[in-house]
Amino acid sequence: MVLGATTKSATPAAYHSAFHELRFDAGRTCLDLVATTHPVERLDGVRRLHDWLVGAGLVPAGTPLPGADAAWLAAFRELRGHIAQLVRAELAGLPADVALARVNTLAAVAPPAPLAVRHADGSLTRALHTAPGRAALLGAVARDAVELLTDPVARSLLRQCEGDNCPIVYLDTSRGRRRRWCSSEVCGNRERVARHRRRAALARA
Repeated sequence: MVLGATTKSATPAAYHSAFHELRFDAGRTCLDLVATTHPVERLDGVRRLHDWLVGAGLVPAGTPLPGADAAWLAAFRELRGHIAQLVRAELAGLPADVALARVNTLAAVAPPAPLAVRHADGSLTRALHTAPGRAALLGAVARDAVELLTDPVARSLLRQCEGDNCPIVYLDTSRGRRRRWCSSEVCGNRERVARHRRRAALARA
């Protein structure tokens, strides 16, 4: 049983933290993985990969990952690249057959099996039957990508962030489908600040 947009006024430490923090706001696990490349490499170590897996809900907090090493990190980064290629090709209406074949292969492995654990107070929490292996966790993310890209409704909600130089793709589930940015607090705030500066510059002119 396993139990388990930064402003100029920010301090350097706060800036570093915001720059490297993990985000889970793209709307799908596979898209959250793709988002870990921006604006810097966020999966910069095995510990961070573990944090991402917990944050994404793939493993409960406190779940050990025996054998997790640099090979795990490389495998998730490789899968991330294939999913990014597939998603952007889909937005562009182009094929990406090599990436598709690799994601399909990884998706063939069954994901970790969940287990409900009852505690002394009667509450149930989620755990896993066994400590998950690398292939099972890769399979869970790859399956999410397959399900996303083969679901016409979900696929139609794919959007490229309109933020300047932002490569993040997300699902627009907003009311009226009017979401423009991967994050209103990050790219949205940056755009609002830029608009304000442009207006101020015009006023001075």
